Amino acid sequence: MADGRRIGIDLGGTKIEGIVLDASGGEVARERIATERERGYDHIVRAVADLVARLRPHAPDAAWVGIGTPGSLSARDETLKNSNTTCLNGRPLRRDLEAAIGMPVRMENDANCFAVAEAARGAGRGHRLVFGVILGTGVGGGIVIDGAVWSGPQHIAGEWGHHRVDPEGPSCYCGRRGCVETLLCGPALTRAYAAAGGGTVDAGVVAMRAGEGDPTAVLVLDRYLEWFGVALGNLINVLDPDVVVLGGGLSNVSALYTHGRAAVTRWVFNDDLRTPIVQNQLGDSAGVIGAALL
Repeated sequence: MADGRRIGIDLGGTKIEGIVLDASGGEVARERIATERERGYDHIVRAVADLVARLRPHAPDAAWVGIGTPGSLSARDETLKNSNTTCLNGRPLRRDLEAAIGMPVRMENDANCFAVAEAARGAGRGHRLVFGVILGTGVGGGIVIDGAVWSGPQHIAGEWGHHRVDPEGPSCYCGRRGCVETLLCGPALTRAYAAAGGGTVDAGVVAMRAGEGDPTAVLVLDRYLEWFGVALGNLINVLDPDVVVLGGGLSNVSALYTHGRAAVTRWVFNDDLRTPIVQNQLGDSAGVIGAALL
């Protein structure tokens, strides 16, 4: 691409965001639309292609489009797998998008895109091994080593959201029970609070009420933070990253960096915890920026 401009797309469960970056990383154009995943696979493919068509005049020499997706490509047949936007699973998403867009596509898991962006331009700068965490509607993770995504030969590296930590835990869309995602996603916190008699409110409200001393919210959040400690402690025991960067809506819960860190410390196989656990710096723009940087 002559002027170094890049197109990135963040294909999320509720929104699709597109961006054009110039050679220095400056934002040239951005647009966001609803995913409307209830309308199915073909609609999503058309929506992404239409969005890229509107962005291309801002990057006419771009040679490819970077796309972050929920789930990842199967190493067996290059269909999408493990997506919580389930209509994408088993479908040749990259091939169909390349046909619809008319240019090559570089595709990575959305958590990998988040980790790339934070490693390059956010809270992971200056660190060799960055583990990026998504705590939102779902739970994901991405590994970046020396600035490059490590997705592994099976394209599952970093998928801590589907570590099984509670055999008797809630059912997961993946078909198993007690995955990290079923315990640490935003809807899990909402469900736990409602089940404890606190009413149905957003996960952020649960955290806010806990900070105000609501005993039900305190109980539910404490349990959430303990599961956070178990899950992230297991991950640190295996990977020992230089930094963990938290993203997604729940990354704004301040207790994660105090009581949550204390819980991680209890589960790490070491006499102390030296791993920084930090909030992202790029907000919800990290995914789309990371896609453009692939």
